[in-house]
Amino acid sequence: MPLLFSDPEVAAALDAATTVAAMRDALRAAHDGLLVAPPRAAAALGGGRMVLTAGHLVGEWYGYRSYDTFGHPEGEQVVVLHDGRTGAVRAIAVGEELGSRRTGGLGGVAVDALARPDAATLGVIGSGRQAWTQVWAAAAVRPLREVTVHSRSAARREAFAARVRAELGVPARAAGSAEAAVAGRDVVVLATTSTAPVLDAADLAPGTHVNAVGFKQADRHEFGVDLLDRADLLVTDSPAQAAAYAPPMLAALPPYAGRLRDLGAVLAGAVPGRTGADQISLFCSTGLAGTEVFLLDRLVRVAVPA
Repeated sequence: MPLLFSDPEVAAALDAATTVAAMRDALRAAHDGLLVAPPRAAAALGGGRMVLTAGHLVGEWYGYRSYDTFGHPEGEQVVVLHDGRTGAVRAIAVGEELGSRRTGGLGGVAVDALARPDAATLGVIGSGRQAWTQVWAAAAVRPLREVTVHSRSAARREAFAARVRAELGVPARAAGSAEAAVAGRDVVVLATTSTAPVLDAADLAPGTHVNAVGFKQADRHEFGVDLLDRADLLVTDSPAQAAAYAPPMLAALPPYAGRLRDLGAVLAGAVPGRTGADQISLFCSTGLAGTEVFLLDRLVRVAVPA
């Protein structure tokens, strides 16, 4: 019978270091042509869509993640892992935790690859699940000295800071504005549901690395073209997926598309990453297809060692 994982079981088994390592391996596999990861597909169902992302690690496994956009209060994602030799279903994960940790892990790889080696302070705009896993993963790749957080809800940003202190052992404080949260920070995370910019690029210090997790398409975006213009380095985890959005991601449009680099290629040394301490780098997260399945396979290996 396939293994079935719920959110608490995923959270108990997948720590940040394991998750970041898995996502680093996935990005390298995609760059090397071993992970087949086409852009996501969607089926309109009247009032909502079913969305599918799929991946195939050649010779090992294949699988998919599915979720809907109906907005029901108990809506959940499903990730299914098939054995690549027999087709049998090896594992199923139901819930939000695997996908959130996947996205955080990709962000952790980006911080490790693109932020300055001495980066130690982090400012985050947003206080939800995605904001948390970004900070959780960043703390696994850099020895953070302080985290500052801003979001629309004062109560939620105070609770977020308290969680960082309690679970990560990192000093953290709430900030009353986005400007205060990012001022002088080495790493900045944007993880909001905003469809309009929440950040003024002029508030970033030289040398800052930015992870952008929320909306970043031409018609809705949590950052504006001022950040694209100021950034010396534009990177994404899937250029193909960035261009396949409808409408495309801002960074996948002229005049920025020619500058947009693949994070897997940076990891492989095929294209340069950061080359100067004062450069501003921007990682536009798309959620490379197949990475949820990649992480589910890693979860099986951790939870059921050979």
